[in-house]
Amino acid sequence: MTKKTAITKAKEVVASSIVDLYSRTLPKCLCIADLGCGSGPNTLLVITEIIDAIELERNGMGHPPLEYQVVLNDLPGNDFNSIFKSLPIFYEKTKKEKEHQMGPCFISGVPGSFLGRLFPSKSLHFVHSSYGVHWLSQAYLKQFQKDFSVFLRSRYEEIVPGGHMVITLLGRTSEDDFSTDFSCLKELLAKSLNDLVSQGLIEEAKADSFNLPLYAPCVEEVRAILQTEGSFDLEKLEMFETNWDLSLDNYNEEFVFDKYTSAQNITRHLRAITESLLVQHLGDAIINNIFQRFTENIEKHLSEEKSREKSRNVNLVISLRSKN
Repeated sequence: MTKKTAITKAKEVVASSIVDLYSRTLPKCLCIADLGCGSGPNTLLVITEIIDAIELERNGMGHPPLEYQVVLNDLPGNDFNSIFKSLPIFYEKTKKEKEHQMGPCFISGVPGSFLGRLFPSKSLHFVHSSYGVHWLSQAYLKQFQKDFSVFLRSRYEEIVPGGHMVITLLGRTSEDDFSTDFSCLKELLAKSLNDLVSQGLIEEAKADSFNLPLYAPCVEEVRAILQTEGSFDLEKLEMFETNWDLSLDNYNEEFVFDKYTSAQNITRHLRAITESLLVQHLGDAIINNIFQRFTENIEKHLSEEKSREKSRNVNLVISLRSKN
């Protein structure tokens, strides 16, 4: 699943949350932070959707224009320069679409890990994070509990009382179910590494020591952490599923399933997520072999109808309000 899909699926929850915040507080300047923003073509998508929702509500209420302060965050290695180069086009497009009726929008970047403080105390109205929180500093459940709690506590210090936050992350359907979600994809990736070990192309010790630092929690685990940490009230928690191959979510009656094409699509998405980690651990010379074998294993997996029916990702959208 791509980040664009996650943002699109969570659009209504984000819009509902930000409109509620605006209607209750009527700030003159709305400060928004997007954590784990990335640097691709979808970086400014969620900001556009937030502004669109606010402007629609503001015009409907007959209120004067407000200013926007937008802070984009990601790790220091993120390509912030490409984001900044795209801002003139973003500003011009926004002004044209809003017919110069909205107030000024100020966008800046803050590099750093969101597992800790990033912003001054009580300076943010709304925080958004898509496909970032499930990445861990280490692995797995206990670390997710620790990292997510640190994330929540840090944001509580930074968000104004009653401010909102919406998080989208990979999840799973139940505490015991690891067979129908991203965990199954991880197992197929592990199998691909082991296949190359058997061929003598990867050292067994290196394959065994590779871990993908990602944890997909179930709803019960998320609720338990929120209750224990205690900084936010849970406004909404929704679950949605998507196919591993996103093209299968939009097929028509004339669609003919092709397991090889689908396997290639899935590999392309997973490669975008994992390649840098694999290169760091195993070197770049073996990367093409890994993903070629992964494509083959995915194709075998999709050959069985029962397995194909289970080839879906579970996603959680969490809407929170900071306690006073």
